[in-house]
Amino acid sequence: MSQSNAADGRVLFGLDPDHRIATITFDNPAQRNSYDAPMRDEMARLLDIVAEDDDITVVLLRGTGGVFSTGADMNNAYGWYGEKNGNGDTRAARSRPSQRRRLAVDRKTFDFYHNLLGFPKVTVGEISGYALGGGFEMALMTDISVIARDTRIGMPATRFLGPALGSLHMFFHRLGPVLARRLLLTGDIIEAGSVEGSGIFTETCEAAAVTARARYWAEKAAKMPADGVVIAKEAFRLVEQSQAYQGEEVASYLFHAFGTNLQFAPGEFNFVKTRAEHGVKEAFRLRDEHFHVAEPGPE
Repeated sequence: MSQSNAADGRVLFGLDPDHRIATITFDNPAQRNSYDAPMRDEMARLLDIVAEDDDITVVLLRGTGGVFSTGADMNNAYGWYGEKNGNGDTRAARSRPSQRRRLAVDRKTFDFYHNLLGFPKVTVGEISGYALGGGFEMALMTDISVIARDTRIGMPATRFLGPALGSLHMFFHRLGPVLARRLLLTGDIIEAGSVEGSGIFTETCEAAAVTARARYWAEKAAKMPADGVVIAKEAFRLVEQSQAYQGEEVASYLFHAFGTNLQFAPGEFNFVKTRAEHGVKEAFRLRDEHFHVAEPGPE
């Protein structure tokens, strides 16, 4: 297998032409494979390469260090809405970004997720450790997903950006309305094994088996006729758009942009303010402390 690093070394790309499989790997283990805009853009670039390669049928998505991805890098909260200064350089916004800025940036951000959801080759997810936020969305968007039972999944950012966060149509379609509402309205993080029988993931197994099982599914799918796969993926996308995803393209970025502009009442947890005052690590601790509700004991 040939392999090369992305420009900043945090996204790896491999090609196995003999088996018609490409591999894209998040390699940011110090931050549990969270990603910033450059990493996301590099992944989009690599997906474009795979999409245009007639000799590749499958792309395997994974993360290093036994972790898939914890989603967007919250060390850079609101830095995603960077502004251009007079010299054309990008700098983080010093104040709350305007609604028009949020909409413009979020439209571009969600283009990435829409393209992944409708990707013309088979996508296989090798998911373990954590799949949170955008990482959880990507895991759900893969065609074939292999996940470790102890993988922690969920959308914890809903606790400080609001429940109207992410690809809502996809959540309700893939998770079902009951589980989607539970995860979005509480920000709960659950183990994949707790929903093993729900059919959300292709295969749920022990952590030690995830890599081998994901490779098995990738090789199995790669034996399918390449033209047939591309035709089927477009057909699948048409069916999902007509049955489940009507309005998704606008709703996802529109409500995310609104969500990043929440007004917090006294006593509500404001992650961005807390992070500025105490740092990211302490902000996460205080977040978990704020949202903890003890289970009732037996009567």
